[in-house]
Amino acid sequence: MTMDQDWQPSAAPDVIRRRAELLKSIRDFMQERAILEVETPVLSHAAVSEPQIHSLSTVYQSQDRVQQETLYLQPSPEFCMKRLLAAGSGAIYQITRVFRDQESGRRHQPEFTLLEWYQPGLDYIALMEEVSDLLQAVGLARAGRLSYREVFRQATGLDPHTTGIDQLQMLAMESGWKTCGDHRAELLDFIFSMKVVPQLGLESPVFIYDYPECQAALAAIRTGDPPLAERFELFITGMEIANGFTELCNAREQRGRFERDLLLRTQAGKPAVPVDERFLSALEHGLPPCAGVAVGLDRLLMALTGIQNMEDVLTFPANRN
Repeated sequence: MTMDQDWQPSAAPDVIRRRAELLKSIRDFMQERAILEVETPVLSHAAVSEPQIHSLSTVYQSQDRVQQETLYLQPSPEFCMKRLLAAGSGAIYQITRVFRDQESGRRHQPEFTLLEWYQPGLDYIALMEEVSDLLQAVGLARAGRLSYREVFRQATGLDPHTTGIDQLQMLAMESGWKTCGDHRAELLDFIFSMKVVPQLGLESPVFIYDYPECQAALAAIRTGDPPLAERFELFITGMEIANGFTELCNAREQRGRFERDLLLRTQAGKPAVPVDERFLSALEHGLPPCAGVAVGLDRLLMALTGIQNMEDVLTFPANRN
């Protein structure tokens, strides 16, 4: 397309209509289950601490131009939505735009649409069932289930819970990572993305569940040998669509995870970010036992339409806005 034509949307008219239908189907699904739609801010004084997530920021200036402060465009509405849960909202969901720096490619954009959804009283197993119900409601097949250990072993011959760091480093380098470190979660994530993900959900959607403890993120950990993160991800045609947890409700443990994340950011030469103290206060007040999931709606639309490039399901992707 020539420069004098790039004002036009990337998505074809039928895809724009299909997006509208998808959003309506999701809202109908939630309304039938009495799940409340909410809105939370896009801008925040805090940012996500996970080392692999890069937040976009902006500078807010007061009207009298005396005060300036950095605000972060949220990569997820998770923290504010959990504050609502702690305040007694009950089951809630949100369809919102989110933002991440250093995101580009066929399946990535710096701005994208997320469905975030929380169900008090459910764990990650029960929420997988509800996500399968949603897939069926929007026109896809229900998802099967495979454990993280099972698919990792099938693809690599290694047990992700017991294999030593040296072996993981060797496999990561064989898979193309030239500067791999010794952080177990990062090694597993890289190997999983290179060796496992391309084979997942090629015939029908599939949940991968029970992640290694080191990849818990904000998930509760189930004690055992080995301890497991009560986490799942949904894959369709080799593409991650959703990420869900039995949510961690312990404020002390959550603060400890934030501190470990910030240390890893420092060690990797990444900028430190402010921790969300209001979110931690909400956990201290009491987050009800719940499960939550984030669903990438642009990728879900790609799965529904068979489109291979995210730009083609967006009206105006980053290179046209």
